Amino acid sequence: MSTNLAPSTLSIGETTSVAKRRSCRSCGSELKHTFVDLGMSPLANSNVEPDKRDQMEPFYPLHTYVCHECYLVQLEEFESPQHIFSEYAYLSSFSESWVRHAQRYVDMIVDRLSLTPQSQVIEIASNDGYLLQFVAAKQIKALGIEPAANIAKIAVAKGIPSEVRFFGAQTARDLVSRGIRADLIVANNVLAHVPDLNDFIAGFSILLGPEGTVTCEFPHLLQLMHGCEFDTIYHEHFSYFSLLAVSRAFTRHNLAIVDVEELPTHGGSLRIYVTHAARATTVGPRVTDLLRREREAGLATLDPYLAFSAQAAAAKRDLLRFLIEAKSEGKSIAGYGAPAKGNTLLNYCGVRSDFIDYVVDRNPLKQGRFLPGTRIPIHDPARIRETRPDYLLLLPWNLRDEIIAQMAYVREWGCRFVTPLPTVRLYD
Repeated sequence: MSTNLAPSTLSIGETTSVAKRRSCRSCGSELKHTFVDLGMSPLANSNVEPDKRDQMEPFYPLHTYVCHECYLVQLEEFESPQHIFSEYAYLSSFSESWVRHAQRYVDMIVDRLSLTPQSQVIEIASNDGYLLQFVAAKQIKALGIEPAANIAKIAVAKGIPSEVRFFGAQTARDLVSRGIRADLIVANNVLAHVPDLNDFIAGFSILLGPEGTVTCEFPHLLQLMHGCEFDTIYHEHFSYFSLLAVSRAFTRHNLAIVDVEELPTHGGSLRIYVTHAARATTVGPRVTDLLRREREAGLATLDPYLAFSAQAAAAKRDLLRFLIEAKSEGKSIAGYGAPAKGNTLLNYCGVRSDFIDYVVDRNPLKQGRFLPGTRIPIHDPARIRETRPDYLLLLPWNLRDEIIAQMAYVREWGCRFVTPLPTVRLYD
């Protein structure tokens, strides 16, 4: 970072520092208050290639702040979305429960909005076509906007038209200039991934047809706090939303949240329904009720945010106690899954291959690589049967039931499943 000082200004041995003003990406207020500081960590999805295992990798502060004006919890931007997302290893279709969730959503929303073959559905961050395949199957026009070329290619092979680009106001204007307006915009687990939040939401306002609807899904900050889900914090997630904070961001762009659903996905998520403010003559009772409950939980004050660091530290100690005791008893531990959240957990807790021998993942794009920071190897799930570990630590704990069902055979040798948060729990 430039100090704006000529070299001759400083003598040898002298240092200078310039105070950096951190601004809220929603309202612009200065960020003064820490939500939780998880130390230094690598990018959570930057799995290490075998030939780079002995090379250095960049670590960045994983320090979240809360805005005292709009209560948006957020990270600073250390790496651009272009660097993080242009080549990506996450494939939505490898989670069977997530694909079923997408299919149920499509069935519901087509009926709710009375969509027809003349309707235009656009998904932002459409990944490998996991959701739009169900839209296309109903003969409804589908278009994906996906910045990762390697992932978009998979969607195109499924017959899903996909544009490789980042979404924002300029992308929206370009689409409108081509005569494309959306009757439905779907944005699942992407709102948190954009550093320029206002530009992204402005894109919704531009692209959405006069009678159209936007639905967004994202992890609910209230559930993150209640469940001590600090592992969902990583550099690819720039923002963490309560309904209070997200509604203020949309209002700024003449958009209104007219309904909300609470979902079990990702440890507790929200699905918001958004329209142009001029259309929002009534707001659904679920919006009013959830805003009330968030206020009753103190989310319109700083106190609960400032208490979260102590919760995360306690959860860290609990996991380390379990791992230390298990290894002291001569037990072997493997990890299931190589999700981003797992890398936050392992790096914050200082857990490496001295505790966890390896992890497995169904995604072939991850197999043969090493977890960032911890350098734990990633194998095919067949490795579990070969080595017969005593414990299987579920890093994507939000998919606990799905994984336990898939891996039920480990009970043959007495292996037990373990989830790490909010406290360690064992399942036979």
